[in-house]
Amino acid sequence: MANEEKSRALADMANRFWQFECRQWPLTAALAGEILDDTVLFREAASDHDQRYVEAGQMLQELAGICSDEMNPQDRATYRLLQRELHGIRRYHDVDGHLRPSLFPAGIDFTTVFFANSTSIDDAATARRYLARLESIPGAIKDIQANLMAGHRKGIRYPRIVLDSAVSNIEGLTQGPAQATAWYGPFQRWTAADGAGQALGHRALAFIADTLVPAFQAHAAFLHGPLAMGALSGLACTDGPKGRDFYRMLVQHFTTIDVEPEALHALGLREVERLQSEIEDLAAKAGFADDVTGYRRFLSTDPQFVAESKDALRADIERLCKRIDKCIPAFFGRIPRITYGVESIPETISAKVPGAYAQPNPADRSAPGIIWVSGIPAKCPSYLHVPLALHEGWPGHLMHIALMQEADSLPSFRRHGAIKYTAYVEGWALYCESLGVEMGLYETTHQHYGRVEMEQWRAVRLVVDTGIHWYGWSREAAIAYMAARLTLSRESIEGEVDRYAAMPAQALAYQIGNLKMRELRQHAQQTLGPRFKHRRFHEAVMCAGAVTLPVLEELIEDWLTSEQSFEAERS
Repeated sequence: MANEEKSRALADMANRFWQFECRQWPLTAALAGEILDDTVLFREAASDHDQRYVEAGQMLQELAGICSDEMNPQDRATYRLLQRELHGIRRYHDVDGHLRPSLFPAGIDFTTVFFANSTSIDDAATARRYLARLESIPGAIKDIQANLMAGHRKGIRYPRIVLDSAVSNIEGLTQGPAQATAWYGPFQRWTAADGAGQALGHRALAFIADTLVPAFQAHAAFLHGPLAMGALSGLACTDGPKGRDFYRMLVQHFTTIDVEPEALHALGLREVERLQSEIEDLAAKAGFADDVTGYRRFLSTDPQFVAESKDALRADIERLCKRIDKCIPAFFGRIPRITYGVESIPETISAKVPGAYAQPNPADRSAPGIIWVSGIPAKCPSYLHVPLALHEGWPGHLMHIALMQEADSLPSFRRHGAIKYTAYVEGWALYCESLGVEMGLYETTHQHYGRVEMEQWRAVRLVVDTGIHWYGWSREAAIAYMAARLTLSRESIEGEVDRYAAMPAQALAYQIGNLKMRELRQHAQQTLGPRFKHRRFHEAVMCAGAVTLPVLEELIEDWLTSEQSFEAERS
């Protein structure tokens, strides 16, 4: 097969995979701005999972018929990523992943809220489509419950704390009148609704109140009832059938590298020790020589670091984001065609979710990206504001994902697959936290401490996540390890540990990705010397599309070769 023919065959395969992905995961299609024939948001029936397994196997056989030798760099990346996607679907099924879906914090309750917050209604047609998607959610809840019970019959059990957290989240999201729920939000934001639009809004309000909220409340009762029978007192996902294989699969999925839990645990211990030395130096500069504990106590108790209200906190982050925006052109040669803003996380769920998180803009740019910050100001002290804003907003998640969406030359599955490439996306965002030093955004010792603490937090995750799931640490042991090394409140640390229990291996990706980003930057600087330019390097990393770390490394090597050739021609 000639190279040109291989390229066409691969492009066709990538397109068909995207169509398959949109059909099997309609929420992905909706967030990517794809208009499908049907209006479901989830396909979670057992038959759906079985069908995916079969189709992925068929596509793998077809992909094997396309030789990857002598492909150009982008085609080679697409080939390897298609392999990864298809093998991942089958491996997930092999370890019964479909029988142990995520319940917290990214259960179907939060996922549908995320979708609602990302949705804009412009006319009656989009209103009807959104309402139809809402109406499909109760059926998806029942399918998920059927999968959970099938797993329960096989001996799969969730930690009791995960079930409790999931129920608490559902209760928080369903509190209050229907018009105050996130699911009704798109109708609230639709300011130009005419008579027909208002009628659709009334239908949506009645559905949310009479059907959707009761469906979620019934789901909470199911989690506390049948699924809680025999719930685990410990936290490890490895305590059960295929548990260790399940965790290994998740480790490789989230880190995107071939690595064993033992190696990650050892790396985490080394990273924690390295960063502890930096923390000791900063404590000394702040007047707490040989007293890191005292410095942490000062940071966690002095009221100067806590905003007076959630509105004041949001305003502080908004002002900081504007300062960051001023720095962007000096470091980035390509900027997205979308804006972003800051909103407060509802107080009813703030205790159980991170202090901040990013909600990327829809791919059709019908709404801005949003940095969501805690409704509990103490969870977001001011010495953490700079790294949080850099990480969640620009140049972190919101800028990165927006640029990926705009990379029209890449296959759709690489433009819209960020959520499946955690090490790349989170590694970049963590790298951006340290880039703030070069941007001049860290002005005080306390802010520098906040930056190092945030990295220490990610290093600690390597130890704690593997400690819980591979070495059987108790909840108290995990909390104690974190409390001894971080300034976070006891409540925040408990929330973090419960998140690691509920989302095994996801937390491993951050520092793994961060270390790779720094390694690639150092390599680029050594290779290019004085010809190294922030703007060009950052564009090469950010516009790679959703990739694994090994594929990113190959693409940067190709970019360096082209940069050297370009400079040679100029000279």
